Parts: sequence; C-alpha cells; structure tokens
Amino acid sequence: MTETPVEAPLGMLIELTHRCPLHCPYCSNPVELVSRARELTGAQWIDVLTQARELGVVQMHFSGGEPLARSDLPELIAHARQLGAYVNLVTSGVGLTVERARLLAERGVDHIQLSMQDADSRNADLIAGARVHAVKLRAAEAITAAGLPLTVNVVLHRTNIDRVERIVDLAVGLGADRVELANTQYYGWGLRNRAALLPTAVQLDAAREAVQRARVKYADGPELVYVVADYFADRPKPCMDGWGRLQLTVTPEGNVLPCPAASAITTLPVENVLLRPLAEIWYLSKTFNAYRGTAWMREPCRSCPERFTDFGGCRCQAFQFTGDAAATDPACGLSPHRPLVDAALTETAEPAFTMRAQAAP
Repeated sequence: MTETPVEAPLGMLIELTHRCPLHCPYCSNPVELVSRARELTGAQWIDVLTQARELGVVQMHFSGGEPLARSDLPELIAHARQLGAYVNLVTSGVGLTVERARLLAERGVDHIQLSMQDADSRNADLIAGARVHAVKLRAAEAITAAGLPLTVNVVLHRTNIDRVERIVDLAVGLGADRVELANTQYYGWGLRNRAALLPTAVQLDAAREAVQRARVKYADGPELVYVVADYFADRPKPCMDGWGRLQLTVTPEGNVLPCPAASAITTLPVENVLLRPLAEIWYLSKTFNAYRGTAWMREPCRSCPERFTDFGGCRCQAFQFTGDAAATDPACGLSPHRPLVDAALTETAEPAFTMRAQAAP
C-alpha cells in the first residue's frame, strides 16, 4: 500500500479500440488484441468519461488502435469537452479527411498527435504494413487546415533512426508545433520484435548528435522532444511519473490500468470499470496501490536518493525481465538484474518483423 495520500489523476488514456489499419511491428498494444465485439459501447464510454471527470481527470487522450475506427468518436469527444476536459486525439491519420478534421475540431478536440513512420516514404510504408505515408501527409494538412495544434510522433528503431534530421525536417514542413522522437519501448508487439528493432550504440550516438543539430537549426521552431531507449540509459525513466500517481488507462473492453503496458504484469488483479466504479479502482484497488509511493521498494531503490524522481522505474519492464514487478528496474545501472538488459542488447536479427495483427471482428 502507498504511504502518502493519493491525489486525483491528471490524465486518462482512452483506448477506444484495438482496430487499426496499420501493422507496425513496434506497437505497444498487447499481442492478444481486443475484438470489436468486446469493445465498450458508446453509452458505456460516455459513463467512463463522466466518472473520470468526477474523479478529477482534466486531460483525456483518445487513442487505440486507431480511434477513427469508432464511428461515435465525434460524440465521445463532444462529451469530453462538455465535461470540461482538455481533449487530445492520438491517430495514425488514416481516415482523417479535411471534413472530418474540421468536424472533430468543432466537437472539441484541442490537439492532435499524428504518428509517422519515417521520412522515407518506402520504408514508412514497409513499417506501417500498408501504403499510407501519402495519406498521413494529407492528414497533417487537414489538421493544420482545421486550425488544430499538431504533434508529429515518430517511433525510432534500427530501420529509421539514421534519418532523424530528415524526419524533423518533414515534421517542420508539415507545420508541427511539437515533434516527438521516441525510441521504441519494448512492450506488446515491440517486445516480440525487439531483436529486429534495437538500434546499435553507434546509431544512438549519431541520433543524439542529429537531434542536437536539429535543435540548433530549429531553435525558434517547434518543441523537439527526444526520448532515449531505456536499455541504453544508465538510469530508468520516471515511468508514467510514478505508478498510479497521475495517469490511468482504460482499455477497449474497460480494463483499468496504471499504465498502458500494465496488463503484462499477470500477478496483479484485473480491474474493470463495468464491475467497479472508477474512483474505487483508483483509490482502493490492489492493482493501483501495489507500487505507489516508495514503501514497496527494495534495495538498492529503497535508499536511493533518486527514488522520488524516477519512482523506481518501470514495473512492467521489471516483470518482463525477472518475473517480479517489485524488482529494481533492470534498465538501472544499479540493478542487480542489469546484466539481463545487457544481454538483450547483444541480440541481433535481420529486420524481418512479425507485423502487428488485426483485431478480430
């Protein structure tokens, strides 16, 4: 249990569906995708949004899969806006026409995050598993034409990280207000394809230099965010700003998670908003209280001065490597399990990916 008072969550990731027109091998959706038949109905999502706002959530991030696959997306966005929430849409852009972007803006979207796979159109389509690069370029135009702020997000891996500067140039040319360059996080499909996705240390060094050059080049331009891969860092990132501290995720079937990848921890109970009120799950559930605060920590975390900034690192990563979600994050250089990460870095495979499957009907 947590030893400090639990505050209301700031944000909620709303995974409306696992349906998606893309097949990206780095996707962090679980390998066992939720079928359309098991998705919450529009009325059920309306209730979830209402409960979240009453709980204190002020940022609602509509995601998936591809949220545009839900025909009721405009109504759900309108409800979130009526509740007084900040509304962000995370999308592949497939299906986002000028008319639809304008409609979503009218219904209350505040910001859109558009995923891109590469600046090279051929490789972008190969990674997406579909010929969609040109579609995404048109989606970016539709977003800015609707007067909406645009974030371009690109997941970096071995086959595109050498083109960081070209990727930033592309995003700036599309009118992005923010550019996110995030090295692959190895969960779900990303974990399955880890050996083929991992960049080399040489590639990462070159990418850091490329990012720095881009920051100088666009000093007066969009915000440029670069997220280093955990495996190559000496200290873990503050995953989700602390377990069950500021954020929660609701999956397509209504499961409530402290982070998007938490379903990987099979030793925790599964909480579902159809069976228990959202506020009760947030404040009282075993799942959300399991790794809050610092009381659960072991050494070396327990006495580490960084425990209040990195919150012990990633619980899902600890579980994936050790089978124990309370273990020190193996990405940390102080972890006794760091050799497991170092061994993973020696994995090599040709980029012959297992592409993300489609969700069942």
